[in-house]
Amino acid sequence: MTRVYGIKTCDTCRKAVKALGADLRDVRAEPLSSEEITRFVGAFGAALVNTRSTTWRGLDEAERSLDPSALIAAHPTVMKRPVIERDGQLYLGWGKDVQAALGVA
Repeated sequence: MTRVYGIKTCDTCRKAVKALGADLRDVRAEPLSSEEITRFVGAFGAALVNTRSTTWRGLDEAERSLDPSALIAAHPTVMKRPVIERDGQLYLGWGKDVQAALGVA
């Protein structure tokens, strides 16, 4: 099974869901558990935080200085997306490298 973690209004997430025939878990509507956040941060580190997002730009310096786990727990939409899970393997983003790894032309 393939699951895409993101938000339903994100065009990139919608493209990934359509191409993969996957389920979308909207992290705004259903926030990640602390275990999921720990797993994602363990896999991607600080790259999981989207410093180009509108959410990031709205944060003050104190919030920006939080560790990635606390930041994503407090502001789920600051997570770079999509995070794709297939057969226990995690992928970040929807670039050509991820599409190739997932067998999408």
